[in-house]
Amino acid sequence: MCRNIKTLYNFEPPVTEDEIQAAALQFVRKVSGFNKPSKSNEEAFYAAVDAIAAVSRTLLNSLETNTPPKNRTEEAAKARLRAAKRFAK
Repeated sequence: MCRNIKTLYNFEPPVTEDEIQAAALQFVRKVSGFNKPSKSNEEAFYAAVDAIAAVSRTLLNSLETNTPPKNRTEEAAKARLRAAKRFAK
């Protein structure tokens, strides 16, 4: 999985459209190997981003859980702490 794609499900506040679009863009970049597509591939590239975003949105809206949502700020702080420990070596 791409390091830049973040978990989007079960957070408070809920995921935004921009976050879904950003995750879809990262996924298509990883799969295609293009950071920015050429003019000849641009239409297919951005159509894939839109398709992945739509499927992701459908998935996120369909999932159910009994666990309480995670707090984004707390989870980000935990991630920073893990990174600090990991890279302090």
